[in-house]
Amino acid sequence: MSQRNRYGIPHDAVITIAGTVGVGKSTMTNALANALNFRTSLEKVDTNPYLDKFYNDFERWSFHLQVYFLAERFKEQKKIFEYGGGFIQDRSIYEDTGIFAKMHYEKGTMNKVDYDTYKSLFDAMVMTPYFPHPDLLIYLEGSFDDVVGRIKERGRPMEQQTPVEYWEEMFNRYENWIDNFNSCPVLRLNIADYDILNDESSIEPILEKIGHFIQQSRKWRSSYRP
Repeated sequence: MSQRNRYGIPHDAVITIAGTVGVGKSTMTNALANALNFRTSLEKVDTNPYLDKFYNDFERWSFHLQVYFLAERFKEQKKIFEYGGGFIQDRSIYEDTGIFAKMHYEKGTMNKVDYDTYKSLFDAMVMTPYFPHPDLLIYLEGSFDDVVGRIKERGRPMEQQTPVEYWEEMFNRYENWIDNFNSCPVLRLNIADYDILNDESSIEPILEKIGHFIQQSRKWRSSYRP
């Protein structure tokens, strides 16, 4: 019996991974995809025409960047469901508006007109009954010290040069965002409770939780009549 069948995880499930920088989203995405024989949906950075421009001029390009991300994630989400599910996503479409666009607006690198336009576009595309929301969003969380420790450990040059105050702000924004998130079921996992890099068996209790969450969610949706 496959791990997917053992834990009652449907073959067409769509699971998205969310969390701040350094919590191990890519590691979790690949581990779950391998365990469940699912495909992965990864963020495309290399083909983004606005990223370099954005880092050189936040105020000019923040709106363009966010609209580009929204369009690409929307197309990816549509493709996943047209394919028939069976995917693990690295980062969700919801973080773009709930974290990044909001941060640009509040810090003054996106003006109110652009922010309101972006929000209206996001709501029209995503916050409707017709948008295919994931079966489950897995939110990876941990203490701020644990998160910063992982960022330092992986040693990416641009991240090492970033002031720790930025990571603290991002950490707090993510915590506030997930506390108010309700677009799909959420499973919160503390990164201190597992070590899938060094202990493959630590994925087992995670799979059990995923199966339980998705089964309960689908039962509720099938019996709910608005």
